[in-house]
Amino acid sequence: MLRCNALFTPADVTALHGRDLSDTACVVFDVFRATTSMLTALAHGATAVIPVSDIPSAVQWRRREPEVLLAGERDGRRITAQLSGGVDFDLGNSPREFTRDRVAGRRIVTTTTNGTIALRGCAHAAAVVPGALVNIAATAAALRVLGLPKLMLIGAGTEDEAAYEDILGIGALIEALKPELSRAKCADSVHLAHSAYLAARPDLMGAIEHHSRNGRRLLGLPDLAADVAVCLALDSLPIAARLHADGVIRIL
Repeated sequence: MLRCNALFTPADVTALHGRDLSDTACVVFDVFRATTSMLTALAHGATAVIPVSDIPSAVQWRRREPEVLLAGERDGRRITAQLSGGVDFDLGNSPREFTRDRVAGRRIVTTTTNGTIALRGCAHAAAVVPGALVNIAATAAALRVLGLPKLMLIGAGTEDEAAYEDILGIGALIEALKPELSRAKCADSVHLAHSAYLAARPDLMGAIEHHSRNGRRLLGLPDLAADVAVCLALDSLPIAARLHADGVIRIL
């Protein structure tokens, strides 16, 4: 019988380090905005996205491979030379930046406050899949092909707390997998995420405006406000991706 669990906070992700995930598919959501941006980059022709946990690791990649693009944020803003010790990153963490003309044919190394740490935190799982609202259908299809007996749905969170938008992403994937999960053994957290998504689905933007701290913050920043609608565009990307054993995310 398929078993499914959902985790919502960075502390939950930290606890995964010591767990046996050899039979588990982990889907990591950082809807605002890391996983949305990674998937957008791949959909627009990037050959690979390499998530790293911190700024020095990203800079090391640039020293080894000068041609890689560096992307990422701290406190929502693109990493500058002041933070990195001398290197202005090429891109921030807005999905609108990852246009085809900027990323096609390129390898991108990225570090974000929560999303890349969450991806690295479960890298020892049998499969690690970046998820977002923009590719729910494709992610569900990929999980069916993988066919692993355990499914872990992970919200990267914001700072050290759960993030409402990540819970909505998890809930949307649960809805897409409803035929399979109706016969599965699911943790209560799975039902909570599903209920949250069903309640929000008629008006995702309105739900974000009322309940998402990240969403309200982005909507209050004129240069980033448009990111919210992009990240809420359900199934706007027809791709799924996977973090491979070499630490690189590629399209499945």
